[in-house]
Amino acid sequence: MKLPELKIGELTAKIPVIQGGMGIGISLNRLAGTVAAEGGIGILSTAQIGFQEDKFQRASVRTNLQTIKKQLDKARSFAKGGILGFNVMVASFRYDDVVRATVEAGADVIISGAGLPMNLPDLVGDAKTKIAPIVSSVKAAKLILRNWAKKYNRTADFVVIEGPKAGGHLGFKADQIDEAILGMDDEVVKIIAHVKEYEEKFNMKIPVIFAGGVWDRSDIDHYMGLGCSGVQMATRFIGTQECDAPDNFKDRFLKATEDDIHLTTSPVGLPGRAIDNKFTETITNGVAAYKAQEAPKTPIIPIAKCLNCLQHKLCDRKTIPYCISEALLNSVEHNTDMGLIFSGTNGYRINEITTVKAIFDEIAV
Repeated sequence: MKLPELKIGELTAKIPVIQGGMGIGISLNRLAGTVAAEGGIGILSTAQIGFQEDKFQRASVRTNLQTIKKQLDKARSFAKGGILGFNVMVASFRYDDVVRATVEAGADVIISGAGLPMNLPDLVGDAKTKIAPIVSSVKAAKLILRNWAKKYNRTADFVVIEGPKAGGHLGFKADQIDEAILGMDDEVVKIIAHVKEYEEKFNMKIPVIFAGGVWDRSDIDHYMGLGCSGVQMATRFIGTQECDAPDNFKDRFLKATEDDIHLTTSPVGLPGRAIDNKFTETITNGVAAYKAQEAPKTPIIPIAKCLNCLQHKLCDRKTIPYCISEALLNSVEHNTDMGLIFSGTNGYRINEITTVKAIFDEIAV
């Protein structure tokens, strides 16, 4: 049976699939633009989006803000009029400025997580840009939607639920992951039911999108059967020619087995899922000694330079175990042994480099 369209206000995606934002440098203009051209929704990650620019090392923040429109315009050249947007982490340094820059650039949608995007409606204002929080629990959905309604008399244009099988940072404590996997379907149903209250309050349709471990048509059918209007897929798109990551990054997925993908420790205290390598081994072996240090702590891996990726209240380069920007940049700058390679649980299923079109042809029928 053909998949239904995904409607977000006046926007219509022919295929109800959002390509998840992946940073640093994994989902930029080519991947996002191609996904949009195939009828999905293409998402660029704003995380250090200007890392390839000449002035990045000297002025990372300014360069990132200036690169947002440049990357979106390039994506539009691929997109054939399709829907494009950005993933913006609440934890980002100068989050407000980053959101405003994406709106000014002409983003169709903004998806925001890694924290609670409480002031997102204010930052977007009257722009046509559609906004969505990322939530992992009905508790988070309640907090955000209640706040938006009370403070801004506005609700979400759509909601993204990120489950515990996702790659990158997860909205769960490490010791909650297994339990969360077992109970995620029930949580999805609860979140959808809560969102319906705001559909009635604001007299509008609010699509709910599921993310985390979505791989094929059976996964899509499963979550749509629970009441979702679509899904978000990220890791699977790494195994495409159009993915913006370099070939040696993709090669790590081609060689990975199921036993190579584990949770690792993030510098900001959240668990993250990644492919094992020398970097994750170094961090894992160093965590016990790091935790045992008397304050002030010293990094497991010395930090060369702060690139202002996260709010400073969340990240003190003198005491965090390692710099996440350095680790993620290593992975896309040809040092994958000492790079952080985020992956969803199904990353090992990438066994060939295909195309975005081939993936959409497979899942759409």
